[in-house]
Amino acid sequence: MPGGIATAVGSWPGADPREAAGTVIGELTELAHLVELPGRGAGADMIGRVSALLVDMRFDTTTRGYRLAPRPGALSRRARDLLRADLDALEEAWETSGSAGTGRVVKVQATGPLTLAAQVELPGGHRILTDRGALRDISESLAEGLAQHIAEVRRRLGTEVVLQLDEPSLTRVLDGSLRGVSVLDTVRAMPAPEALAVLDAVIAAQSAPVLVHSCAEPPALDFLRGSAAAAIGFDITAIGTADLDSIGETLDSGKQLVLGLVPTSAPAIPVTWREIAEPGVRLIDRLGFPRAALAAAVLVSPACGLGSAPLEWARRSLGLANEVARAFAEEPESLTFE
Repeated sequence: MPGGIATAVGSWPGADPREAAGTVIGELTELAHLVELPGRGAGADMIGRVSALLVDMRFDTTTRGYRLAPRPGALSRRARDLLRADLDALEEAWETSGSAGTGRVVKVQATGPLTLAAQVELPGGHRILTDRGALRDISESLAEGLAQHIAEVRRRLGTEVVLQLDEPSLTRVLDGSLRGVSVLDTVRAMPAPEALAVLDAVIAAQSAPVLVHSCAEPPALDFLRGSAAAAIGFDITAIGTADLDSIGETLDSGKQLVLGLVPTSAPAIPVTWREIAEPGVRLIDRLGFPRAALAAAVLVSPACGLGSAPLEWARRSLGLANEVARAFAEEPESLTFE
């Protein structure tokens, strides 16, 4: 992916896929994405949407969320219908905007295998993460489904695709802070090598560059640095001093950063693009990299998904991300802050 460009994490407010697709393709001219609309309910949120992607595996709902189901049901049909509507809307907006044949790249998002296994239950009520066989099965199903999904998007739009795997539960998977179905039921911490093997197996099965994004605090950057992902995305406000070495080593390794610089809700006091840009510039300066890294290795995004944001702020956030990315690409050395 080129650096110095803007993108978004995935989710968007509202329930109209055509309006959302038109807005995102119009605003994110370098890296638009297939919009997720979680406001439509079950099957449209980050976890339920995966039911439309898995091969030979389906979900059902419980009072706690989602669980594996023995056969396709209403939830799976709904998830597939919603995803199909989203793809239709994206294809229509792509053609209407004249993007076909221009070389523009599009991003698709899906829940990563570790978060998926942490959040979805087995039929008996335990998290998939607690059963190695079930974890292997759902990871393989996800990998195959994502490969098919990428191929379909590539065919429909006639363009290259970037895959984003969302891993908001990754830190909790690694530190063992996930709760089971009861107070006495614990979920063991997964050893990093074991977790890395699961994540990398899904990445390796794809024919597209993979970005791993995490909104967790902290975002397990040291772990992600060792993954096969081409880029790592995180909320810049979630990192601390202890993360600086990992970020520097990530850049040194050739991976790109997708910095979540734009807040997901409107600040009480209006902000300018320069204020949004400052933490990213100061991060690169503090790490000792030349500011040219902002143009070569850094993409700009909102901190996390915009599904819960007011529509007005969601649109404004994309504008701010574009302005910051443009400054990073064109004049990083001239940026000064008081």
